[in-house]
Amino acid sequence: MTLTYIFHSGFVLETEKAVLVFDYWLDPAEVMPRVLSNRKHVYVLCSHFHRDHFTRQVFKWREQWPNHRYTYILSRDILKRGRAEEHEVDVWLSKGGVWADGNIRVHAMGSNDCGVSWIVEIEGRRLFHAGDLNNWYAHLLSEEHAVRRKGILGMGPEIDAVYEEKRFLGELKNIAKEYKAFDIVLFPIDGRIGNGYTRGARQFLERFSVGMFVPMHFVASGFASAWRMETFTEKKDIPFWRIDHEGAQIEV
Repeated sequence: MTLTYIFHSGFVLETEKAVLVFDYWLDPAEVMPRVLSNRKHVYVLCSHFHRDHFTRQVFKWREQWPNHRYTYILSRDILKRGRAEEHEVDVWLSKGGVWADGNIRVHAMGSNDCGVSWIVEIEGRRLFHAGDLNNWYAHLLSEEHAVRRKGILGMGPEIDAVYEEKRFLGELKNIAKEYKAFDIVLFPIDGRIGNGYTRGARQFLERFSVGMFVPMHFVASGFASAWRMETFTEKKDIPFWRIDHEGAQIEV
């Protein structure tokens, strides 16, 4: 298997029989023309409606590269927000939903932000793509008064950081009821959070066995900011992908 970093939270996983595209937004290294030049079955997964995780450009691929079989698997919040029409998508999933065919099995798990996180099983491997599941207000938890402080990500004037962390940990607990281990984990390491921006990922690693950790959602703070997580993966002897450019690839 080959994993390719597109941009932000966008990745492509190429296997012997299929191509999986996660949370496509922008493609500065022009990854997709190469990927879609073959004739494998293409699965497009979008975790939620935010513009940095979903764009209608993905539907145009059917016209640009018609010699493919496409399966679009989208979080139902994209439909509810009017970002896509029901007939444009093959599979709509909400939290708890499961869909499978002869190639892959997809389980939509929860998020403490919007939409879902993805668990995908393909060719004997299990991948977790967090979407926007994360401990987004970790920077507030180190302060004396963690309740009702304004977050830096613009998600509301007053934030109960303790409550928000409980929501995040609750989603991890729900996942752990069904899954204990993942071969590949793609998880937000976003420096904009501020102090403690790796906290959510560290809490994830405390609860699951992970074969390889892949950072994402770090565009605004830069590649090097994501490498901070390697300090913690090394302590657990977990391989870390130090992504340093768009279009970077790694063999899984």
